[in-house]
Amino acid sequence: MKQIYAFETKEEYEKFQKVIQSFDRKLKDYQNTLEKDYALVDLPKGVVWTTEELATTVFSELPIPAFTNKNLIYMSPDIHTWRKLLIKQLDGKDLPNIQNFYENFSENHLFVILAHELTHHSDLFMDEFDDERENSIWFEEGMCFYLPRKLLLNEKEFQEITEIETVLVEVFKEKYGHHSLEDFGESSYKGSLSSIMFDYWRSYLSVKHIVEVWANHNIKLVFNRYHQWIKDDRKTPLMNYFS
Repeated sequence: MKQIYAFETKEEYEKFQKVIQSFDRKLKDYQNTLEKDYALVDLPKGVVWTTEELATTVFSELPIPAFTNKNLIYMSPDIHTWRKLLIKQLDGKDLPNIQNFYENFSENHLFVILAHELTHHSDLFMDEFDDERENSIWFEEGMCFYLPRKLLLNEKEFQEITEIETVLVEVFKEKYGHHSLEDFGESSYKGSLSSIMFDYWRSYLSVKHIVEVWANHNIKLVFNRYHQWIKDDRKTPLMNYFS
């Protein structure tokens, strides 16, 4: 994959050069794992490294400075802007332990976000990037967090982020939890940052439960079931297939 730099000044590029080079090396290793075990065949053409401002106002209108399409991954390597964004999703709620976690959000967790975007390119997911992405998007989004977290984080990091997002779902479920996870789609991105992230948290926790409880850690079984649902023309909600 090409490394493409979209910064407005040379100084901005130089500021992030070290972390970009580190992430590039780590992404190659993760890419090899996906190619070997998770049907990564067609790579995006490159990673566009840019700022939060350009990612969310020029390259897209999404409020999150990491996203992918058929050809390119866009990613801000600025951990300080990520920390501010992650704190913002708390909506000012008094959650000191979680706020402290986000104030010290690590480069390992930031790299997982980049790995999440590459995971979308696995052929294990049946929808193409130009499809109408309204049906079962929760499964792909949840799995694209579960896989890199499970593969790249140590056990302590993995448990910590899981516990944090479990608490956040509880905190925000009264405000945002009145719709089915099956409704997670393009329209979900039109809400507030916390409402958008609420469905990401739920998706991750649902996939984690499916893999570790329903399938007893047999991720191949999970994908087989998902593919059977596709063959059955998605006649019932995907979540029912894992009931």
